[in-house]
Amino acid sequence: MDLLTKFMDTYPVFLKGMLLTFQLTIVAVFIAIFIGLFFAFLKISRIKVLEWIADIYIFLVRGTPLVVQIFIFYFGLTALDISQFWSVVLGLAFHNGAYIAEIFRGSIQSIDKGQMEAGRSLGMTAGLAMRRIILPQAFRRAMPPLGNQFIIALKDSSLASFIGMYELFNVATTYGSNEYDYMSYLLIVAVYYLVLVLIFSILVNMIEKRMASSD
Repeated sequence: MDLLTKFMDTYPVFLKGMLLTFQLTIVAVFIAIFIGLFFAFLKISRIKVLEWIADIYIFLVRGTPLVVQIFIFYFGLTALDISQFWSVVLGLAFHNGAYIAEIFRGSIQSIDKGQMEAGRSLGMTAGLAMRRIILPQAFRRAMPPLGNQFIIALKDSSLASFIGMYELFNVATTYGSNEYDYMSYLLIVAVYYLVLVLIFSILVNMIEKRMASSD
């Protein structure tokens, strides 16, 4: 069979794998945003113990391969009767949360300190000034690197195949193994990943434009 024929014959299965990849990425990124924001606040808290906790977390994530982290979550959480899907999601969220924490920390600290002082002079608490003045601006500045991190998370989701999840990459390698033709199916799966990256890029651009119009 030529490449186009293989593409047409296998697209129902690849679409299912594509949907699973999309679900893994969306849920993991959503959780990672909250993890990242939490540890970003620890990093800028000026309380040494909290800063150390954030530093240790970020060091552990950066210092170990993502595939090792996914296996730890998989074998650790499945023992607690947590599904394969959630084991991978939490592994991806744990990993990406560290990088998102640094993105948020940098964007928050890039806002002029005078804006916090101005908010406090108007009678706002530090928390209220952070929520209403600092964070909206920080989110706008963080969107470009966050968009890049979302795309990295999408591509990293292919590591779920190592624990048997039938996402995009696993679909391609299974077909390649069964038909002794890895190259054709790797080229096909590359197209699906490009489509997903395009969708994510469009969504990020829409969010950036929406934020810019609200200035």
